[in-house]
Amino acid sequence: MPHKNTEKKRTAVMDKLKAFESFVSVATRGSLTAAAKAEGVAPAIMGRRLDALEEHLGVKLMVRTTRRISLTHEGSAFLEDCQRLLSDVSNAEASVSAGGVKATGHLRITAPAGFGRRHVAPLVPLFRDLHPDVTISLNLSDRVVDLAGEGFDCAVRVGDLPDSALVSVRIADNRRQCVATPAYLERRGTPRHPSELTQHDCLTLSSDASQTRGWAFRIPHPDSGTSEVVHFKPGGPLDCSDGQVLHDWCLGGWGIAWRSTWEVEAEITSGRLVAVLETFAAPPNGIFVVFPQRKHMPLRVRLWIDYLKHHYEQPDFWRRTHAA
Repeated sequence: MPHKNTEKKRTAVMDKLKAFESFVSVATRGSLTAAAKAEGVAPAIMGRRLDALEEHLGVKLMVRTTRRISLTHEGSAFLEDCQRLLSDVSNAEASVSAGGVKATGHLRITAPAGFGRRHVAPLVPLFRDLHPDVTISLNLSDRVVDLAGEGFDCAVRVGDLPDSALVSVRIADNRRQCVATPAYLERRGTPRHPSELTQHDCLTLSSDASQTRGWAFRIPHPDSGTSEVVHFKPGGPLDCSDGQVLHDWCLGGWGIAWRSTWEVEAEITSGRLVAVLETFAAPPNGIFVVFPQRKHMPLRVRLWIDYLKHHYEQPDFWRRTHAA
């Protein structure tokens, strides 16, 4: 008996998908006859499928006359949903091949400009090399992109996330630290406490929401054994609204900068920059992949997130110099 019930349910699902396909075919071709011819059945069969679908839904999807077929308001909305559903079914069927699971379709990604150039863009062609049936669009922008509204599958975001309806997956930690060149530190001395930054040339962002409170440090309280995060607003002779410029100025030996490890790890490893005040470094925030809430994530998106996470979890990844 359970076996028969399972077969009945499976048959019902297949019949419903066939009805959806017939509805989309008629709606897009504008004719019962044309849709029936494309499927190799009689127009009367197509008509009965549509009648059954409308009866099941309890709404009129089409207005049919002898000359033309037009969609009702409900029919137009249902057409979009059916096309999306059938596309997902098609992708699911195509994703299973003799060699196993295969990703297909178009992947749209967005990321912050500086981070994206260094740590997202170099991975995109490598990912596609693994999944040649996936095409990819990468958008690099420092504005917060409306994923659902602008049709993006996912975004890489750095730092604290605002509350939203998006789903987030933390794929790496992001720490900030003070850095300078060995030549600058030899010339001006090495600060031993954040309060000593007032005696140094600090390279600061002139406009960045994440730094409006200043540079963050964790200051210990020896008496209580606790610590607190304190923000300093250092000054200096140079500031800029572009983080890459500050990075270049820092490499040029013009002062101390407070930068993310993703930006300076390779230079610290090579010795071009030196990290200072490390014992006072604030707790890390995160690097995230965010995506709209959905029940069934496309395989290409899931594989892309796994691919990023795999690379970002490797400490050596951040020590290598990537394309800037």
